[in-house]
Amino acid sequence: MQHVHSLEPLHLQGAWVTIGSFDGVHRGHQALLRDFVAEAHRHNAPAVVVTFYPHPAEVLGNRRSPFYLSPPEEKAERIAALGADVLVTHPFDREIARRSAREFMQALRDHLGLRRLWVGYDFALGRNREGDIPALKRLGEALGYTVHVVQAYRLDGEVVSSTRIRQALAAGDVARAAVMLGRRYAVPGKVVHGEGRGRKLGFPTANLAVWPKRMMPAAGVYACLAEVGEETYPAVVNIGVRPTFEDKPVAPRLEAHLLGFSGDLYGQEVVVHFVARLREEHRFPSPEALAEQIRRDIEAAEAVFAARARA
Repeated sequence: MQHVHSLEPLHLQGAWVTIGSFDGVHRGHQALLRDFVAEAHRHNAPAVVVTFYPHPAEVLGNRRSPFYLSPPEEKAERIAALGADVLVTHPFDREIARRSAREFMQALRDHLGLRRLWVGYDFALGRNREGDIPALKRLGEALGYTVHVVQAYRLDGEVVSSTRIRQALAAGDVARAAVMLGRRYAVPGKVVHGEGRGRKLGFPTANLAVWPKRMMPAAGVYACLAEVGEETYPAVVNIGVRPTFEDKPVAPRLEAHLLGFSGDLYGQEVVVHFVARLREEHRFPSPEALAEQIRRDIEAAEAVFAARARA
């Protein structure tokens, strides 16, 4: 797959194009992209995916807290795996936001030879979202492309969307998020030095430095799978502010205790795959009480994995 960050280097003819944020590349995105690529190739046309970074909602101030389900590089890998020929990760800023829908569609026509446009049922682009589906169809009549509208993807009657996945993660419902994503929600991070409190308690933890714009599940303790190179370990992961030790506000951290692992992880990348939430984060009266709770958390995590092995 060719991955570019501007339309300028592209000079295609008769391209089929789909446009969207595709954050997380969830099951709805996957279904759309598979069908889109298959149909484009059946018509001997290049399948071009156009997305934006930063997310328009971030630039326009609609979302300020970390909310991305996937960074641009991960999103590109998942889109490539679905067979797209070209991915345009177009920069988004306030200048782009002020462009009219006609200007943007004309650019797609000029650089891609746009012939067929696939969009979601609620899609709109351009200044003040003026380029809704009826407007895009009218522009298509003038610019020489047709529009195919993809209806909402549903599971158990519920629309699958990046917003709903964020809501599930915000509630700590990583199992529901996994159903909508089509895979477990995963967070990679580089292992950095912490205060060493976990080791002193008898439960050494890997402190992960993660992309600060990535959405994290709700604070709490989770049963996870931790991927280290070629190996995968069951793990107990805490996301939170360590209230037993901290009296002042601190930034949340992700700390993972890998079951059955011994060795030095500093500087390595660990990918944490969330399986189930075990409990909320609590303040404990003493480090000894916290250590006892961690023992119970490990037992609960082992029970989760044992139950899954039997299923």
